[in-house]
Amino acid sequence: MLRAHRAISTVLTSVCMAVRLAAQQAAMPIVTYTLRVDSLDLSGYDVVLRVRNASDTFRLALAAHPEYDDRFWRYVEHMEVDTPHGRGAVIREDSALWRVVTSGGESVVRYRIHLPPQTGRLRRAWVPFLASQGGLVGGMQSFMYVVGDTLASSCVTLALPATWRVATGLSPTRIDATFCAASAAELLDSPILIGRFKDWRFVVGGVPHRVVYLPLAEATPFDTAALVGGIERIVRQAIALFGRPPYASYTFLIQDGAFGALEHANSVTLGAPSDALARDLSDNLGEAAHEFFHTWNLVRIRPAGFGGVDYRPPPRPRGLWWGEGVTMYYADLLRRRAGLETSESTRTAHLERLMERYLGSPGNSRFSPESVSVVTNGTPPGALGDYSASVHLQGELLGTMLDLIIRDATQGRRSLDDVMRMMMARFSGAQGYTTPDVEATVTEVCACSVHAFFERYVRNAHPVDFDRYLALAGWRARVVWAPAVDSAGTPVPDHSVFAWLLAGDNLPHLLITDPASVWGKAGLHTGDRLAALDAAPITSVDSFRVVVGRLRVGDTVTVDVDRPAGRFSTRVIVAQLERPTVHIEDVPGATERQRAIRDAYLAGAPSIR
Repeated sequence: MLRAHRAISTVLTSVCMAVRLAAQQAAMPIVTYTLRVDSLDLSGYDVVLRVRNASDTFRLALAAHPEYDDRFWRYVEHMEVDTPHGRGAVIREDSALWRVVTSGGESVVRYRIHLPPQTGRLRRAWVPFLASQGGLVGGMQSFMYVVGDTLASSCVTLALPATWRVATGLSPTRIDATFCAASAAELLDSPILIGRFKDWRFVVGGVPHRVVYLPLAEATPFDTAALVGGIERIVRQAIALFGRPPYASYTFLIQDGAFGALEHANSVTLGAPSDALARDLSDNLGEAAHEFFHTWNLVRIRPAGFGGVDYRPPPRPRGLWWGEGVTMYYADLLRRRAGLETSESTRTAHLERLMERYLGSPGNSRFSPESVSVVTNGTPPGALGDYSASVHLQGELLGTMLDLIIRDATQGRRSLDDVMRMMMARFSGAQGYTTPDVEATVTEVCACSVHAFFERYVRNAHPVDFDRYLALAGWRARVVWAPAVDSAGTPVPDHSVFAWLLAGDNLPHLLITDPASVWGKAGLHTGDRLAALDAAPITSVDSFRVVVGRLRVGDTVTVDVDRPAGRFSTRVIVAQLERPTVHIEDVPGATERQRAIRDAYLAGAPSIR
């Protein structure tokens, strides 16, 4: 009888939830979009937003991306609203927020996105653009959402030049060039590649995958079969790790003439210049592996507070050391498991290069991975003062050490793979993870205590004791500091100074990455406003790079900077860069257990077989 009551209660609860959801959806606005591209005017595109079932006054906004907020609200033009009863009013309340006032009924909002001009030879792969052969549109930079009604579904119709096709993660419909999304989050997370692109498809785990490549008019020919085949092998390895894909389909949106990449729930935008692909596929396949692994680790297994739909810049999470750094770890590992070429021939060589970069930049041990996570996105350069640190590098090395700890504690039966699967099961819903969550998951997998590790190396800043963890695999590291030389034996000058230009400023600002560099010792600091080098005015980042790039060991340069206290001038004598070299060596007399862990790690095996 008790079981019957429970069954009835479960059914009634389900019915009530369904009724409540239906009522909520019935009250939600009905939203449709039309995005129009005119081949005669590629300076931007027009958007028509139709809203039914909304109140007389509602708000529209452009969402801010949690990683790369391009502030596309700067490029919104000619916004207006019409209703069956006449023209409504649009009042801008904030940079990315508009209040729409109507007399009820259906509202038709029109606006134009005027695209910013491209600066530099390559454009960022996630930023919308239009060119004669196609472009990238959609997503957060194109579609406004109804504030407060982010659960509303919507559909998008694309009006494009006749010969252009469409590739997107949005759900297709029976209507040509019309796609739908179940929520505002899904709509805004789905960029749309349009144009005359090349197209390939494959199926893994019963799920279709699509690779599209939009070439420039003067594209360099490259081995497309090797590119698509490499991507497919990466996909197979990632799905094998987690057991199944978390999406119904997936699309790789790859563009010529672009750099960088950005992950999404069921797609990714990738910049891959055709000339670079013709020279070597390995770097771009590494980028593809990294972004594809984000499908799990960052998009679904995400730090607490990361993601969501909001026009305000989101809080900066403390967990990017895991979301980015451990993804770097698997970007390398998945390619090795797939049998693809990598820049370092062995996992040992890869680890040596990581350690050299870590030791060569003192900021990596001066600032905790949690604190570096907070300043990784959404902050101007120089957030760490006269130091530089990489959460990607910190996280990849910590992931490596944790993998060795887990393999040792479980006598090789488990590895970091088991942590990833458990994290996916626990933190791929609405709740994001915190560092204590990661620590608890690792603890459960290895049945060991890692609290001291997390306290020392994640929450606080200490140089990683690499030998302590390398010893678990019968290894030790030999570190040699020496003056750096290039492949030809020529001394490498200390060029560890950079510059960036603040919005609205006409003079670059300096970025010092190590106060012990010749630039730091000369009294220069991050944030100094650069006025001149050797009395010659410097008005751009490019001109600064040219001058510094020409400096050789023994050269002298006078640097003039402006500070709130006034002009400061200093003389820098360029010295030879000191750089560490790391050699990982086998420990004499390693035990059978250590050798077994070492062999499994080097083979990229998830456990000792």
